[in-house]
Amino acid sequence: MKTKIIAIVAALLLIGPAQGQDNLLGDLTLTARLGYSLGGTAPVGLPATIRKLEKFPLTTNYSIGVDAQKPLAGQWGLMTGLHWENKGMSTDAKVKNYHMEIVRGGESLEGVFTGNVVTKVEEFMFTVPIQATYNIKNVCIKCGPFFSYLTYRRFYGWAYNGYLRVGDPTGPKVELGEGENERGSYEFSPHMRKVQFGIDLGADWMLSRKFGLYADLSWGLQGVHKSDFKTIEQTLYPIFGTIGVIYRIK
Repeated sequence: MKTKIIAIVAALLLIGPAQGQDNLLGDLTLTARLGYSLGGTAPVGLPATIRKLEKFPLTTNYSIGVDAQKPLAGQWGLMTGLHWENKGMSTDAKVKNYHMEIVRGGESLEGVFTGNVVTKVEEFMFTVPIQATYNIKNVCIKCGPFFSYLTYRRFYGWAYNGYLRVGDPTGPKVELGEGENERGSYEFSPHMRKVQFGIDLGADWMLSRKFGLYADLSWGLQGVHKSDFKTIEQTLYPIFGTIGVIYRIK
């Protein structure tokens, strides 16, 4: 509901004052878009504890939305809208002395792990972008902040084929295998934020009067976990690129 209110307010600001219905919608451009996103939640710069990214399979990340663009002055304008997005990730990384908190055989263990760590992230959200636009013939360059409200979020995984030193690198050694009953699992979903914000940069390219292509890069400016969450030492930012198709409604 909060996201819908934000979208309505943004649309009213975009449209501006008008005296009649014709003037209200006369120069407003409405577009629908459908896209696929690729990226993940990652630290800025690969830490020394992560030695190798062994697997990064594609996940089903989609984006569907409607945007309204209002000309302002010359080639400049303003765009806002409402998008429904899925931003997920799956990785398998080789790590060394990586701080972990896991559950194995009903027992909670915390320490530093050396071996393989599988991380899976699932996020579904409503996103409202507010972007300045600059039009060059049939290309629209756009940049501005975005705000997302997550309706579903999950961050989980497991550690396997290695060992955990309980407490610190010199602590008792716990071997972790590959089987479901031999590995150590973790679930950090309760520590995830419900709201994300960041910067979105992209371009729309109209191929005809009605159809076009687009490409966007969204970079979150805050971590996906709450600030008091310290189990993962690095701050993980949502960074995703999206490509897709555009249909001009009006």
